[in-house]
Amino acid sequence: MQILIIISTDNPEVQWNAFRFGNLALEEGDEVSIFLNGPAVAFAKGDSLQYPLLEQAKLFGLSEGNLAA
Repeated sequence: MQILIIISTDNPEVQWNAFRFGNLALEEGDEVSIFLNGPAVAFAKGDSLQYPLLEQAKLFGLSEGNLAA
């Protein structure tokens, strides 16, 4: 299945959950693309111990997910 996730918020919890969902779908063999729109482009600013966005984004990229902005 092909899945497109569009993130358009700068809320770190929402971004983190979107990347987690994308990684789960990749593990299940789906093709996943994440499109960052507006304030979501600066997702790295929301990286923290509570919401490790960079870790999830790195895993997404290494798992052959497609990230676009």
